[in-house]
Amino acid sequence: MTLAQLRERYGDEDILLFAKGRVEFHRGAQPPLFFHPSMSLIRVKRLRSGEEDPLVRLAGIRPGDRIIDCTAGLGSDAIVFAYAAGEQGSITALESAAVPCYLLQQGLAAYESDVPGLEAAMRRIEVLCCDHLSYLQALEAGSADVIYFDPMFRKPIRESSSIRAIRGLADDRALSEQAIAAARRAARRAVILKEHRDSGEFARLGFAEIHRSSSKIAYGVIRC
Repeated sequence: MTLAQLRERYGDEDILLFAKGRVEFHRGAQPPLFFHPSMSLIRVKRLRSGEEDPLVRLAGIRPGDRIIDCTAGLGSDAIVFAYAAGEQGSITALESAAVPCYLLQQGLAAYESDVPGLEAAMRRIEVLCCDHLSYLQALEAGSADVIYFDPMFRKPIRESSSIRAIRGLADDRALSEQAIAAARRAARRAVILKEHRDSGEFARLGFAEIHRSSSKIAYGVIRC
């Protein structure tokens, strides 16, 4: 049956399709959502060639670090963190939205790559479907090295096709001051926020150290 026939028969716009070695989520006329390492593939290749990754540098990622990605989405940054932290590292990826979380869990477990070390990095990531605030508040003080936030931007970057696919499924709430306070208590080294370079979220949430790039992305850093 075609997707249109399935929708007509079952009266549901949402379809989870298992095909061609991957899981796809289809909703109406929107492009399908599925796991892919995306830019993490290129970033890991650059790290392997000795190039610097701006986020890894800003976060000061070291082998063996424990890192918590509080808004994992489809895991691109978590993959880079896992590679940089190495075999002794511990990466926890939190995603509160059920569909992206499921796609991430399935993708990290099944994706195959010929880039040395990439598959192993993916398999080391623990994915939890939960609210980041509750998770952070339950942590002991200083129990992670780096805590990272990449929420849905308050000022969207419209040309990003990957964000268009996940928008409407991911949790689009603004970060709370309570979440940042909990992250500062739990982090030993740094709390990182990724946002639009012109976002007012950095000031609202207390990120005084801002690193803007030539793109529309910026990172705020709180050193712990």
